[in-house]
Amino acid sequence: MTAPTPGELDLLVLGSGVAGLSAAVRASNEHGLGTGVLTKGLLEQSTTRWAQGGVAAALSGDAEEVDLHLADTLAAGAGLCDLDAVRVLVDEGPRRVEELIGLGAEFDRDERGDLDLAREGGHSVARVVHAGAATGAEVERALVDAVRSTAAALLEHTFAHDLLVEGGRCVGVTAVGPSGPTEVRARHVLLATGGAGQLFEVTTNPPVATGDGVAMALRSGVAVADLEFFQFHPTALALPAMPRALLSEALRGHGAVLRDRDGERFVDELLPRDVVSRAILARMHEQGTDHVWLDATGLDHFAVRFPNIAASLAAVGLDASVDLLPVAPAAHHQCGGIVTDLSGATSLPGLWAAGETTCTGVHGANRLASNSLLEGMVFGPRAVEAIAAGTDGPTSTGAMRCVLGFPDGEPVDDSLDIVGRPLQIPAPPDRRGGSDRGDARGDVSGGVEGGLSAAALRAAIQHAMSSGAGVVRSGDGLERCASLLDHASMLLPERPGDTATAEVLNLVEVGRVLVEAARVRTESRGTHARVDHPEPDPAQRHRLVVGGT
Repeated sequence: MTAPTPGELDLLVLGSGVAGLSAAVRASNEHGLGTGVLTKGLLEQSTTRWAQGGVAAALSGDAEEVDLHLADTLAAGAGLCDLDAVRVLVDEGPRRVEELIGLGAEFDRDERGDLDLAREGGHSVARVVHAGAATGAEVERALVDAVRSTAAALLEHTFAHDLLVEGGRCVGVTAVGPSGPTEVRARHVLLATGGAGQLFEVTTNPPVATGDGVAMALRSGVAVADLEFFQFHPTALALPAMPRALLSEALRGHGAVLRDRDGERFVDELLPRDVVSRAILARMHEQGTDHVWLDATGLDHFAVRFPNIAASLAAVGLDASVDLLPVAPAAHHQCGGIVTDLSGATSLPGLWAAGETTCTGVHGANRLASNSLLEGMVFGPRAVEAIAAGTDGPTSTGAMRCVLGFPDGEPVDDSLDIVGRPLQIPAPPDRRGGSDRGDARGDVSGGVEGGLSAAALRAAIQHAMSSGAGVVRSGDGLERCASLLDHASMLLPERPGDTATAEVLNLVEVGRVLVEAARVRTESRGTHARVDHPEPDPAQRHRLVVGGT
């Protein structure tokens, strides 16, 4: 089969992680759709590749085990999960894992040849399949090989700037590729561009994680929600390198413990990630340190069980069998994003979304460990199935009900159904002649007006976000962060001519929504912790939604 040219595409997939590649394989192989995959680097350079832990799924197929996975996911989500979306995830997840194995993914097995299942934080039983501590790399390898064997057109080193919208539907994107500016047109566009971990100065995400899909959606008025919920991984290796290397949740699942400066264990390591991250931060502040210690010295056969982690530790002079490992929280996963229905449709006809860039309703206020790869594997193919069936717009299902409303006008069950509340984002100061938040010029080091580089502006934004909108937040800190982002917006062109500046613009636009949502949400829930509002507020059990009207 001859690969389609960009002008003939039925489906354009933006992003080359688990969600995008799973969708591309299905679209090309099972439905014969003219498919293109556009990515701003090489196909292999996605955030998926950096995932260590594994893929959570009730592989036995036993109904009670499936229901237990559902219950654990709902508990982690702190009251904001969409029940129907979680049900789709846990019901279809095992089949998607088996399909991935069929594509050649190799996961760890025990001496009997059965999949070796691990238990991670927030999980009540062992249900996580893994490939050492490099599960994401193995998933990415299998999917890249699969996509390269299809008829899909591959547009690498191509940066998508904005959605093309004509007649009220998405018909492609504007982009800059190796030959310069271009338009890539398609009947349907799937955003699978990942999250925005690069908003923060300490992150596990690679440099490409700049929130591009969410930013494009925001500029086109597409509904976005739950951006205030950003998960920090508790045990990133506390060394200067960036992105921070993860010390996989699987280590704690196998018995590694957290110790403070005095060698005391201070938290249950298998609690949800937000709880563990806050406990670590509190102990660091209490003791005046910039890290705590992960003690894996009691784990048998460490180098055999976790060869990738052992090798990376050896490269920096550490041996987990004898050394305590310095760890601290790092920005890890964006729990909200572009609102979709249960088939991945967004509020803009012709535009679909899957993976970390979305708000499917699966994660709610906090993602259960190892549900992220699974979400991409489930919802990417679901979007393709809907496209192949002729669907051309969103339905009032899943998280999309917070935009379109409930089928009967009112929630069926107030204890389960999540309504949406509109979130108004102040106009950027350069578009209204000043900022309501005052002059923030002093918050950025000198030379801004003289031509601060994109890299320097990015670093200033990351520092401000980490200080004001990180693991623990306050109203004052969020206001200072908002002022910095307002000023950064004044310094950026509306249509950047280079990728570095375009990425900073995307970070600013996503960051402004995140900070405003965090400022408005005067409670603590899941990953969103306010020191000035430390308890959850039942009256704020809703999604804060930007756009979609």
